[in-house]
Amino acid sequence: MPSLFLVSKMGRQNRRQPILIENIEIIDTANKGKSVAKHEGRAIFVQGGVPGDICDITVFKRRKKYWEARIEKIHTYSDRRTEPKCEHFGSCGGCKWQNMKYESQLEFKQTQVLNNLKRIGGIDLPPHQNILGSKKEYFYRNKLEFTFSNKRWLTLEEINSKEDITDKNGLGFHVPGMFDKVIDINNCYLQKEPSNAIRLSIKQFADENNLTYFDIRNQNGLLRNLLIRTSSTNDLMVLVQFFEDDKKCINLLMEHIKTSFPEITSLLYIINQKANNTIYDQEVICYNGKDHIMEEMDGLYFKIGAKSFFQTNSEQAKVLYQKTKELAKITENDLVYDLYTGTGTIAQYVANSAKKVVGIDSVEEGIKAAYENAERNKITNCTFHTGDIKEIFTDEFIAKNGTPDVIITDPPRDGMHKKVVEQILKIGVKRIVYVSCNSATQARDLSLMDELYKVTHIQPVDMFPQSQHVENIVVLELK
Repeated sequence: MPSLFLVSKMGRQNRRQPILIENIEIIDTANKGKSVAKHEGRAIFVQGGVPGDICDITVFKRRKKYWEARIEKIHTYSDRRTEPKCEHFGSCGGCKWQNMKYESQLEFKQTQVLNNLKRIGGIDLPPHQNILGSKKEYFYRNKLEFTFSNKRWLTLEEINSKEDITDKNGLGFHVPGMFDKVIDINNCYLQKEPSNAIRLSIKQFADENNLTYFDIRNQNGLLRNLLIRTSSTNDLMVLVQFFEDDKKCINLLMEHIKTSFPEITSLLYIINQKANNTIYDQEVICYNGKDHIMEEMDGLYFKIGAKSFFQTNSEQAKVLYQKTKELAKITENDLVYDLYTGTGTIAQYVANSAKKVVGIDSVEEGIKAAYENAERNKITNCTFHTGDIKEIFTDEFIAKNGTPDVIITDPPRDGMHKKVVEQILKIGVKRIVYVSCNSATQARDLSLMDELYKVTHIQPVDMFPQSQHVENIVVLELK
């Protein structure tokens, strides 16, 4: 039985005093990479735990329905544990499951999907298929974004040292829960080389030439963000986002990147002086090479620009799309709608099985690329439309483009807008294939369709090893 006592000089119990709980077992995983323990029926969300750990934890936040805690000491290590590869593990929030064996990651991802569908969706589930794991556990991402900051995250050693720290510039990832702090990354295991080499070279050159890093609070500084995209065709895109419009310094850095890394096929930059760093409303300037890279998938080629969406794990994307096509059961007479089509990848992947495919997306650059991709791939039975899906997916749109026999939908993490769900229900399409990177919002949408549709197939696909994220395919058919 775990023991509990307040850590307090005065011994008074109040909500601000930390609580130490000894010899408690971690029993499950939770959202945002946390783990779960239970004490006297209350859930405690623990940072850094692995199911099976027996440990002492300190509760630092108390809410009515749950507590939050951190591990102070592990007495018994779980057999699901493994040694993290990354030196930044525990500070960087990008790979929170790196301390868990991959087979266990897959087990908990599958459980997460099924629990969300049951608890949030409240729907009857068919027998599920085992999750499809990734062949690569590391170096699988084709896209990484890094942030420049003049107030990097300091280590405990630096904070406790008596030395005056003058180098506070950082280029890396945001500290979880701290919008203005960035962890200066030395080596990242998510993207293949030359990703690390490019990032480190840019930082060294910036420091040597006194280029200023972005101050998010005061909204000043030259260097803002760095985007690196790779592809299976060996194309390589580097995009630097600047805040200040200093042509001399911009050209200085861009020329350094160009000469240092001739393998870069698309070298771009943006001058973004908005409060946020989104680039969809910004002009992308091509400094050298092409304004895009190419990706290949089962003989199909896709143009990817700076603003284009493409699955971040190219190899697993093939698995995801193959399974989506298989489950859609498209026949040669079927009209297929591909909602949230991006650059038209799924639409073109299934086009050879369908009579016609209609793709819709809100990003104009993506739709432009979709048409170019279709022409490149000699696909003539796809049309693509730009606009807010909830606004253009209407009775008029359907009357003009035809009533679909099959709908494939792959929305962002927020899921589908209620208007989109309502329109799907109005159509009464015979089959829906719902691809999602967030099974919680997917479950919410499924619950809205439960009266008319039954779930006939569930297929999780792991696109993101070392993290809690997972893709899931659900097939819905008319009851």
